[in-house]
Amino acid sequence: MEKNNYISLEEQIITRSIAESFETDFCVHNRGPQCSRQPVLLKKDVLPHLQLDLSKEYLLKAYKIMLLGRLTDEKHLKLLKQGKSFFHIGGSGHEAIQAAIGLTLRPGKDWFWLYYRDVTLAYALGITPYEYFLAAFGKPSCVMTGGRQMPGHYGHPKLNIPTSSSPTGTQFLNAVGTAKAAVYLKSGDITYVDSGEGATSEGEFYEAVNWATRERLPLIFCIQDNKYAISVPREHQGMGETVGHSFCCYANLKIKTFDGTNFFESLLAAREAFEYTTSGCGPVLLHALVERLLPHSSSDDHRKYRSPDDLQQALSKDPIKRLESYLLENKLANSDELSKIQDEVGREIDEAVELALIAPEPNPEDAVKHVFAPKETMNLPYSSSEPQEGPKIVMVDAINHALHEEMEYNPKMLIFGEDIADPKGGVFTATKGLSNKFGTERVFNSPLAEASIAGVALGLALRGFKPVVEMQFGDYIWPAFMQIKNEIATMRYRSNGNFTAPVVIRVAVGGYIHGGLYHSQNIESIFAHIPGLLIAYPSTAADAKGLLKTACRLQDPVIFCEHKGLYRHPFSSTPEPDKDYLIPFGKGKIVQEGSDLTIITWGMGVKDSIAASRKIMKQHPEISIEIIDLRTIIPWDKELVFDSVKKTNRAIIVHEDTWTNGFGAEIGATIAQEMFNYLDAPVYRVASFDSHIPYNPIYENYVLVNEDKIYQAIQNSLKF
Repeated sequence: MEKNNYISLEEQIITRSIAESFETDFCVHNRGPQCSRQPVLLKKDVLPHLQLDLSKEYLLKAYKIMLLGRLTDEKHLKLLKQGKSFFHIGGSGHEAIQAAIGLTLRPGKDWFWLYYRDVTLAYALGITPYEYFLAAFGKPSCVMTGGRQMPGHYGHPKLNIPTSSSPTGTQFLNAVGTAKAAVYLKSGDITYVDSGEGATSEGEFYEAVNWATRERLPLIFCIQDNKYAISVPREHQGMGETVGHSFCCYANLKIKTFDGTNFFESLLAAREAFEYTTSGCGPVLLHALVERLLPHSSSDDHRKYRSPDDLQQALSKDPIKRLESYLLENKLANSDELSKIQDEVGREIDEAVELALIAPEPNPEDAVKHVFAPKETMNLPYSSSEPQEGPKIVMVDAINHALHEEMEYNPKMLIFGEDIADPKGGVFTATKGLSNKFGTERVFNSPLAEASIAGVALGLALRGFKPVVEMQFGDYIWPAFMQIKNEIATMRYRSNGNFTAPVVIRVAVGGYIHGGLYHSQNIESIFAHIPGLLIAYPSTAADAKGLLKTACRLQDPVIFCEHKGLYRHPFSSTPEPDKDYLIPFGKGKIVQEGSDLTIITWGMGVKDSIAASRKIMKQHPEISIEIIDLRTIIPWDKELVFDSVKKTNRAIIVHEDTWTNGFGAEIGATIAQEMFNYLDAPVYRVASFDSHIPYNPIYENYVLVNEDKIYQAIQNSLKF
């Protein structure tokens, strides 16, 4: 092609607006010493000529935004000393890059995943000092968290800022989800996500860059590198001097390192990133070199690990002082004008503090609001009874049919996970035929990265999609635990109900298939400990279909446990319910009526409990045993259990999970506390040994719950 079809170096040079010249690289890659790829020139129609707006008004606006961030830090620290706030984490030294980003992107259109140093960016996007100090004082009227989180957790529903959490790096995968949603919606927005350089050591960062680059998502990663992860210096955190070095050969990823304390360099970088992502080229990784002028937080003393020379050098790069010098030297403002702005900002902050201080304090009982969606959202058109006639279907096929029906019902439902697309259709064939029918845009294979699956699902859910994702085995869900526990389960609560993440996580669990340590685990008791998660654990095909269809329509996240041993077991086979069959969570089922003893169980325990009880009742015809299949763990049907115990005066809890801290302990303790006067015998538990599950069938049968162990427990309870 002719030379003039490309941007020349001369065309890249911007006007006198830059206080000092610097090099800019328009290549898709920054080539490292081991990189053999050639630079890729961008066509003019992909990345048009960039110019900076140098009007006095614009620069003074940027100066004011930066001052808001700086003086907010100073004011908050004073309030801390006065005992009016309890924690502070500041952004002093980061103001230039944050103001540049905020003045470039589009609040209310683009999406933003902020981190705890983003006070200046929060102001640039439209959060007010009053809103900031409501958060500082933990007031219930705070739009960010409603007093539920420490200061520094930014969020705003009208500005498309999902309320952030404290774990570093988790937000990267959530940002991939919101960026992916933009592609589905064809909305033209981009997603911005940032952190310090320390968080780039987290695995979620690498997973997010991998996913975003692979799909050329409209996403800007910005690393605000202040050289310290609390006290650990950059050189002890990772390879190379720049965080982009590890990604130098990633196609579609634009990488740029620049001086983040220089407002002009930062503004050019922000505009380059915006043009690149909005042109459909892919994501951008901005590496802004900044300075941390304060300790890590109010709980830190950086003089313990930073030398006086280091601290003095940091002060010499103060972004506000640098912008002030430029404005004065170029006669764009005089000292009186700058002093006037400083006074205005100071008054604005003081007034915000006064108003926030007198805002009402919370009602104590509101502390437990927003753990789950309002009860009225669970009022679905539930079915009154399950079918008793018709051809039988195995559980795995019932799950497959439920997914087909819900995909037809909800056009914004998405299914993804490892190996779930056709022709494989899942390792157990639970998702067979789905991608063939609904296309690979709605049903697709994810990278082999469980945290990615959960984190991306959260981002999609925030934008109105219904992600139903699969974890191949409960044994391998643990890389996603951080995303599930700290991001998905907390989103509604930490945002004061402004955001929610109704993600469904299907996961194969359980033993009895000779799967050994890593294909046999039960996980329900661990996830039951996490507020904000619903948990289903069906034992039959009909229940699996009805509960899964309900899960796909609820407004809360669901862990949906599917026992591998029941997928095709004759016991679990039932007539198939129709497409309108929905089962409410928290409603158990009496699968066998009786009057002398109650067994409470779920999953494979239902099959073995029925077999053991029938053996007892055959030997003793005068005895009748009631069996309750809970069907859901969170919530569990206390009313049904209590009514049964009142009738039988005896209770046995059967579950496949380990004895110690299995969910049966929770049920047993509740029965002992609430039903003590009705009991004629101790509450017995039948559970697996506190052991890993071995491969050899003889070992496995010894460790796990079985019919013989339940039979013995029944005898013990009846004899007591």
